[in-house]
Amino acid sequence: MGSRFALILALIAILWTSVFSDLIISKLDRRIDLTSHVVRVSSTLKVVNEGPHAVSDVLLSIPDFQAKNLAYLSASCNEGKGKTKGSIVNLPVEAVQPGGMPPNLTVYSVSLLKGLGKSESLSLDVLAVFTHSLEPFPEEITQADTQLVLFQDSAVYLSPYQVTVQSLSVRLPSARVESYTKLQNTKLVDSEIKYGPYESLPPFSYNPVVIHFENNRPFAVAQELIREIEISHWGNVQITEHYNLVHGGARNKGGFSRIEYQARPSVRGASSFRHLIARLPPRAHSVYYRDEIGNVSTSHLWGDSRKTELEIEPRYPMFGGWRTLFTIGYGLPLQDFLFVSEGKRLLNISFGSPMDEVVIDDLIVKVVLPEGSKDISVSAPFPTKQWEEIKYSHLDIIGRPVVVLHKKNVVPEHNVHFQVYYKFNNLSLLWEPMMLISGFFFLFVACIVYVHSDISISKSSASYLAKLQWEEVQATVQQVQNVINRCLSVHDKLEASLHDLSRMGDVQACKAARKAADGLLKEYAKELKPLLVFLQSSPQAAHILPKVEELVAKEREMQERLMLKHSTVVECYEKKSGGREIENRVASHQQKLTALRHEVDDLLDTVDEI
Repeated sequence: MGSRFALILALIAILWTSVFSDLIISKLDRRIDLTSHVVRVSSTLKVVNEGPHAVSDVLLSIPDFQAKNLAYLSASCNEGKGKTKGSIVNLPVEAVQPGGMPPNLTVYSVSLLKGLGKSESLSLDVLAVFTHSLEPFPEEITQADTQLVLFQDSAVYLSPYQVTVQSLSVRLPSARVESYTKLQNTKLVDSEIKYGPYESLPPFSYNPVVIHFENNRPFAVAQELIREIEISHWGNVQITEHYNLVHGGARNKGGFSRIEYQARPSVRGASSFRHLIARLPPRAHSVYYRDEIGNVSTSHLWGDSRKTELEIEPRYPMFGGWRTLFTIGYGLPLQDFLFVSEGKRLLNISFGSPMDEVVIDDLIVKVVLPEGSKDISVSAPFPTKQWEEIKYSHLDIIGRPVVVLHKKNVVPEHNVHFQVYYKFNNLSLLWEPMMLISGFFFLFVACIVYVHSDISISKSSASYLAKLQWEEVQATVQQVQNVINRCLSVHDKLEASLHDLSRMGDVQACKAARKAADGLLKEYAKELKPLLVFLQSSPQAAHILPKVEELVAKEREMQERLMLKHSTVVECYEKKSGGREIENRVASHQQKLTALRHEVDDLLDTVDEI
């Protein structure tokens, strides 16, 4: 793909040079940092205008296969020159579509503060950050393997302008390099590959290179992060972050041995990671860390007046393809982040994740404002998708307005401050206290009225007598249930005696168990008679009596079947029959017993619900 792309660029460079030749890049230094899974490309361009007219913008071009992974792009220049260098000024960057450009290119325009006149020069610093640009190769590794990745780029800078002199340095995380493209003026020094210098290259020069190297840094990817910032004018900002985190490196294949990992984690888990560090604002308090199971104790928190650091450790080491879901939360002092500006409240707080080197595929930031907030506006340093929602919490009446910001492909460079402006009437703070006071007042009034009122039901009234009779019916039904449950317990003991007989062959013990069960079942039958007589005579029990009688009948049928099964098994053992014959003879009894037991259980549940 790289050679074909280079050929297309070479053919179009001739046409482009004749049209856009005012600007040239006299010197270019490019540095690619591959020490983590986030690729950072820093370029310093000295741009010279050799045309007769002033130029107000500079074009930057990126191949589409790289641009799809571009997360962050910034350009800056220095206002002064030489020893009078001033402050660094960030320049606006936006995507454009100029005519006559080669295909498969994404073009960005950097707007200069003032036009670059004839023979004038400008030093431009460009930072491009890419995600998911390191391809694991091989894609699957074992626990004991190190992780190798591929990176593709060009040894020369892809630009619509002629480049006079340029060089490239690629910084790697270690000195282990499996292979790399060797071109003219290429050398490997420790963990850095240098290409160039190259001179007098025409526009759209492109020379593909591929680097295959070891990278065991944490490939931490938050496939989704929901960050909720809740404002309370009572003095607190509560932040809750829900992470769906995955190791985005080479997938782990084979089994995982925790013993080997704990014995030699640097060898038997080199491609995994166990810790993540969240750099929280100073004076963070009430910090917690939990997952779907509950609180996770493997975390450490320390800080001072300038910073607070939270080190979290998942319940298991993270290998390639493994994921974990967890939540961190903390509170912040309101006065550090909420200010008043031109009659509005101004919330100034960070946007992205506080964790180092975590790539976020999908970030949703929710700012929950106090109830009664209005005239809401948001100022973010980069484009985001925005909308509003409503959230209801305790004692809310109309709900709290929620500002939602959504952005994809977020990197640590996005963790800068954004602002939310809104108006709020301080009288709205009194809503909830007044609601609580009013609620307690009406509660006390209701208690006084209740204490001084006689709302008892006369003991001679029909409703009171009916209530007493129904309570007697309920108590009797409960007694029937208890007797049936005791009968079922005797059934279970009889079944247990048959199991003991199959294991030990003690026929006499089994007969003794049968005799004891007969005695207990007869006693329970005597207990049931007066209870059934009472239910049959009570009008209040008319609707429940059929179910109770059916329950008693089913239990008696179970008794008969169980006794037949018991007698059959004992008889077979006395005759020394085989196990297959015994199973055949009791199969019909067992099938019926199982069905009856389900019916009895269902009837017990039905009676209990009436």
